[in-house]
Amino acid sequence: MPDRRIHLPGEKMPTAWYNIMADMPNPPSPYLHPGTQEPLTPDALTPIFPMSLIEQEVATARWIDIPGEVLDVLRQFRPSPLHRAVRLERALGTPARIYYKYEGVSPAGSHKPNTAIPQAWYNKQAGIKRLATETGAGQWGSALSLACQWFGLECTVYMVKVSYQQKPYRKAMMRLWGGEVIPSPSDRTNAGRAILAAHPDSPGSLGIAISEAVEDAAGRTDTNYALGSVLNHVLMHQTIIGMEAIEQFDQVGEYPDVVIACCGGGSNFGGLAFPFIGQKLRGEAKKATRFIGVEPAACPTMTRGEYRYDYGDVAKFTPLAKMHTLGHNFMPAGIHAGGLRYHGMSPLVSQLVHEGHIEAVAYPQNPVFQAAELFAKTEGLVPAPESSHAIRAAIDEALKAKEENREAVIVFGLSGHGFLDMGAYENYLDGKLDDFALPENELRAALDELPVIGEPVIA
Repeated sequence: MPDRRIHLPGEKMPTAWYNIMADMPNPPSPYLHPGTQEPLTPDALTPIFPMSLIEQEVATARWIDIPGEVLDVLRQFRPSPLHRAVRLERALGTPARIYYKYEGVSPAGSHKPNTAIPQAWYNKQAGIKRLATETGAGQWGSALSLACQWFGLECTVYMVKVSYQQKPYRKAMMRLWGGEVIPSPSDRTNAGRAILAAHPDSPGSLGIAISEAVEDAAGRTDTNYALGSVLNHVLMHQTIIGMEAIEQFDQVGEYPDVVIACCGGGSNFGGLAFPFIGQKLRGEAKKATRFIGVEPAACPTMTRGEYRYDYGDVAKFTPLAKMHTLGHNFMPAGIHAGGLRYHGMSPLVSQLVHEGHIEAVAYPQNPVFQAAELFAKTEGLVPAPESSHAIRAAIDEALKAKEENREAVIVFGLSGHGFLDMGAYENYLDGKLDDFALPENELRAALDELPVIGEPVIA
């Protein structure tokens, strides 16, 4: 009988984060100042970030030590298990061996505490009293609320309004852990009031919520901003996932042919895939592994967006980053995978997609929930709608292996559980989910509003 749950001894938990910038064939494009469009200097970020995180954002060292106090907290739920999905394999009749790295064991039920905890700690060390942030589905907002509670910080969360309405128990979780939760767009900020004046019924977006959180943080000396994805240091904090997975595969004498994870802003994908990609870039990989990032067809950043400079938010407060983007004014449909409804993609993930190291695929809602249903029936776990995109791609890869009568080792990131997403599952089971198709004219309209930085457009 194959090992179904592969544990990593606590003493083997990584004590340093992996920084993929040390191994990338080409250096990342610099961030640009939102006003001058000149390369950003570190001091421009000090009003909203502590210098320790700014330094991590631009670091070129391969390994960044994890502070001891952060390790002590992470050890409460890490290392996370690597599972072999034997029942799913049998249901598919595939010769492929399917594994998943399960991040739902964290207190917040997702991978987000992996970066929320260090971000709260670094801000506490810098003398900050309060953090402002945004959240889509609520996984990031709940993780940061808990991390702030543990380190004695206040936390204000601007939650995308459609998710605020769809996911009341995520809101309750944030409040239980001491977070203040505000539906975005709100009347608390100039950015929110401007959106409401133009669009009183706006469902909100992560781009809008980021504008509100950044404005909030910039307006108070005791407050900083925290972001749950996209930025380099956030993805680096998440690499503890992939480094653990490498050790766990070593324990059972396996190595993946395919690494799969869902992509919203890129932190979950980068966390699992970057350590494996780093091995491949350094010539240390045991196989010619493929890497697949999976996104919703309703918000197809990598598959239909353009690779160019754009703002991370609607109000243009954030620096310009070179990334795959649908345009900072893009308004995604209200799909239930709220954590994947972001117009841009991590600059690091975007560059690796552009250079051909990562493949990107997109799925509509119903095929994703069909995969989640099969996974729940076979493996017993109810996955988050976001994670279910990775399950869909993993199943398709396993069926392809079946058609070609070949073995394959597939691993996907199960970035969180879906126990607080039962409203979405109820809609799916009742046949009420729409497969939103993004019209080309809406996409073009959003892309036409991208800033022109004097570079060729790259589709």
